[in-house]
Amino acid sequence: MARVCPVTGKHKISGNNRSHSLRATRRSWNVNLQPFKINIDGTVRTIRMSTRAYRTLNKTAKKA
Repeated sequence: MARVCPVTGKHKISGNNRSHSLRATRRSWNVNLQPFKINIDGTVRTIRMSTRAYRTLNKTAKKA
């Protein structure tokens, strides 16, 4: 299963580790995907989404 958030489309990004002497070695950051139970069209489904997307969905749901 690909580590991509289905809501926001966030995916793994890459960059450099930097040591004290500024030597660069490649590294990557994964998305924080967690399983959440969400009500979609009256049915409860488990979806793996990023925690940031879940927080945003909860914030907009509380305003509505």
